[in-house]
Amino acid sequence: MTQTVTNAPETQAAPPEAVEVQQPELPEAADRGTRAGGGQIDILLDTSMTVSVCLGETDILVRDLLQMGPGSVVKLNRLIGQPLDLYLRGIKFATGQLVVVGEQLGVRIKEILPPPAPGG
Repeated sequence: MTQTVTNAPETQAAPPEAVEVQQPELPEAADRGTRAGGGQIDILLDTSMTVSVCLGETDILVRDLLQMGPGSVVKLNRLIGQPLDLYLRGIKFATGQLVVVGEQLGVRIKEILPPPAPGG
């Protein structure tokens, strides 16, 4: 299908130019469906992601913050034994318990949370 379009800017006094425009004929994309197992998902399975653990929070006045130094203690809002929150890309996805693994801290997963509602 061929159309003729007139290109006439209002500020131009010269006669308008005719530009030929054609509707492209593109092949329709084939529906390949989803493949079971393997495929492109394997690429994602070896991708590293950072998991963050929140021990707790507190509100503190700037005046008190500026007076802190070595040895100062910040009291958090979390009780002993209360589950910790685990985050992936800023989204809470699980809760867990603080544990010691050799010489390091760890978190034992207690619950995997359902995905957040869309838009929430």
